[in-house]
Amino acid sequence: MTYKESFIQFMVESGVLTFGEFTLKSGRLAPYFINAGNYNTGAQLAKLGAFYAACINENKIEADTLFGPAYKGIPLSVAAATALYQNHQKEVYYCFDRKEVKDHGEGGMFVGKQLEDGEKVVIIEDVMTSGKALREVLPKLQSAANLNITGMVITVDRMERGLNSEKSAVQEVYDEFGIPVYSIVTMNDIIQAIRDEVIPGKEYLDKMLAYREQYGVKN
Repeated sequence: MTYKESFIQFMVESGVLTFGEFTLKSGRLAPYFINAGNYNTGAQLAKLGAFYAACINENKIEADTLFGPAYKGIPLSVAAATALYQNHQKEVYYCFDRKEVKDHGEGGMFVGKQLEDGEKVVIIEDVMTSGKALREVLPKLQSAANLNITGMVITVDRMERGLNSEKSAVQEVYDEFGIPVYSIVTMNDIIQAIRDEVIPGKEYLDKMLAYREQYGVKN
């Protein structure tokens, strides 16, 4: 079983990936739903970090520091940095931002590695719906130092068009900022996992394919 198949299985077992009928924030009726909030144990976080690390390693993403946007990205960046060291013998720093600048003690906006010019930074997030989180955090990073942001890693690329665009959020981020977004898995991977019976859900396969046809973007 590939790490992608293992991750999809892990999502189902964790109650993060479910099938049925779900009305999304966009108003679209989807046959599947991803609720990353259901990752809530130490064991799950350790496994999640290992999958991020596998994705970074497989795609040969260069990184000095993993940056986790507050708040969801904080434990993810720490778990991914730990797994990179334990599983791939790659030592990287981690860093995350504060929602408000601290005006006492050591002060500053960032916790962990203090960012420097030329540093290769990879942003770690759970999912990307519109790219809003990246747009909010990018000015903070750029104000800290002249960084080389080599990529962003998310768990799932829904491969879905925006409401006012023919492109997905992942494609828009690359076009706007030149930042490649890597995902542990894509919607196509999930569909293939159903086909191959890696996970249950064959009764939803036709609906998954129809949704992909109606709202999906090209690979």
